[in-house]
Amino acid sequence: MYLEFITKADVNKINEFDALFIRETTNVNDHTYEFSRIAYSEGLVVIDDPWSIMKCSNKIYQNEIFKKHKILTPKTVIFTKNLFEKNVLDSMKFPLVLKQPDSAFSLGMAKVNNKEEAIIALDKLFKKSDMIVCQQFLYSDFDWRIGIIDNKAIFACKYYMSKDHWQIYNWKDGDQENGGDWETLPIENVPKIVVNTAIKAAGLIGDGFYGVDLKMIGDKVYIVEVNDNPNIDVGIEDNELKERLYELIIDSIYHRIEIAKNVQQINFE
Repeated sequence: MYLEFITKADVNKINEFDALFIRETTNVNDHTYEFSRIAYSEGLVVIDDPWSIMKCSNKIYQNEIFKKHKILTPKTVIFTKNLFEKNVLDSMKFPLVLKQPDSAFSLGMAKVNNKEEAIIALDKLFKKSDMIVCQQFLYSDFDWRIGIIDNKAIFACKYYMSKDHWQIYNWKDGDQENGGDWETLPIENVPKIVVNTAIKAAGLIGDGFYGVDLKMIGDKVYIVEVNDNPNIDVGIEDNELKERLYELIIDSIYHRIEIAKNVQQINFE
């Protein structure tokens, strides 16, 4: 396989390739989604595909589909800007986590401990989004991250919360990222219920490359979210499999290309 790096200025070159592998934080409102759609329409193998980007950018959609398929999530309520009434907060159990539907990397989120904090946080969040996800706060020392491609688990990490903070990333110093510790484990050393729940949740999004975030509280596993375009940082996610992790991803792309070519040939004949 031959690899060429492209930038957002190279949209006109898309049809020169067999596949597009996006390694940039995706969003439906920027060029990553545009590239994904164009590449798919040109017949390329695409990771992340347009549907995965849309579904993973929408925490409201994910909550509904997980609920429908009986996958545990933190208790969730959706607040709508023009319909929200403050007295709703009187009957809610704090602390709560408030999120923009398209939040990522611990941004666009707030933990609130009482009604007063919630009103202040919601006022800020409603300036950026018409809908806000309100979730039960489940404390854990770490979140599981299971990496999945082709509906198979290929890596597993524990992402620990940033020191003296409730999230993995702490952005208290503005643009300065302060992440917590991490631990990479062999898939076989991860509780089966965690891996199986991650695979089930990812399968509801598609068959692409995902990072599934989960919390295990007691003997129950809760899905936090499914992310497209998951991190693969040298020395972290690849710490267990090393080069083999990258080979698994390349193999997946290669096989998708071969399948696509065979389908095109059959259709042509």
